[in-house]
Amino acid sequence: MTDNLVASTNSDVLPADATPNPVQRTFESALWFTRMLALVAVVASVIMAMGAFLMATIDVVYLVQGFGAYSDLSLDGAEHAAVRAKLVAYIVKALDGYLIATLLLVFGFGLYELFIRNLSNAERSVVAPRLLRFESIDDLKDRIFKLVLLLLVVQFFDETLDLTFHTPQELILLGAGIFLIGAAFFVSNLKFGKGH
Repeated sequence: MTDNLVASTNSDVLPADATPNPVQRTFESALWFTRMLALVAVVASVIMAMGAFLMATIDVVYLVQGFGAYSDLSLDGAEHAAVRAKLVAYIVKALDGYLIATLLLVFGFGLYELFIRNLSNAERSVVAPRLLRFESIDDLKDRIFKLVLLLLVVQFFDETLDLTFHTPQELILLGAGIFLIGAAFFVSNLKFGKGH
C-alpha cells in the first residue's frame, strides 16, 4: 500500500537520466535566464557605491580644510574643543560613507558571483580569495551583517559625540551600549553549525 502511494506521488518527477520534453526545456531555460535580473541590483549597488565613495571623499576634503583651523594656536579652549568636535564628526562621517560604499560593493560582487558567474579578473587576483568568498546566500548575508554591524557602531559613536552627560545613569547607559556592541561583535563571530 505505501509502495503504491510513494510510486503515485513520485510519478510526476523525472528520473535524473530522463530527457525533458521541449516545453520543459524551454521553460527551464527561461526560468534559469531570470537570474540575470540580479544584474539590475549589481549595477545599482555599484552606482550607489560610487556615490557613497564620492560623498565620503568630499567629507575628507572638508576634514583636511578643518585641520588648518585646528592648528590655529590663537583659539581659546572652548573654540579649540568645538573645532576638534567638528573634525571628529567629519572623520566619523567619512568612515561611515566608506563603510557604506564597501558594503554596497561587497553586495554587488556577492550577487554577481552567486547568480551570474565568477569574476574572471578576480581569479588572477591575490585579493580575491579574501574579498570574494561567496559560496552561498548565507555567506553573503554573513559578510553584509558584519559590515552593517560595523556601520551601526560608527553611527553609535557619531551619536555619542553630541551627548552631554548630566547624571551617572546616563554614563551607565553609555557603558551598557558599548557592552552591547561588544556582545554583538562576539556573537557575530560565533559559528553556529556551519562547520567552520
